[in-house]
Amino acid sequence: MRTLLIAAAALALGGNAYAGGNAANGKAISEKVCAACHGVDGAKPLAPENPVLAGQYSDYIVKALSDYKSGKRANPVMKAFADPLKKKDIEDLAAWFSIQKSSLHFQR
Repeated sequence: MRTLLIAAAALALGGNAYAGGNAANGKAISEKVCAACHGVDGAKPLAPENPVLAGQYSDYIVKALSDYKSGKRANPVMKAFADPLKKKDIEDLAAWFSIQKSSLHFQR
C-alpha cells in the first residue's frame, strides 16, 4: 500500500515537468533562441505560422526538437535553431514550455 501511495504522489507531482529538464534553464535558453518567433513563454508567437508552445506536452517538445535536429522533421529554420542544442537544452526547453499557460486549450 505504501508503494502505491508513493507511486501515485510521484505521478501527481511530476505530470507537467519533463524528467531531467530544468525549467529555469529552459527559460534562459528560450530568451536567446525561441523568443524571437514564439515569445519567451511560448504563448504569443510573432507570426501566425509559428505555433504556440506554451502548455504543450514536454515529451512532444523533446520529440519535435530532436526530429528537427536530426533532419527527420524538415524545416530549415527550425533545423538551424535545433542543431546547436544539446539533449539537456532540449529537455530544459521542454520543461519550461510545458509549464507555461496558454489560452488555446484547457490547462492540465
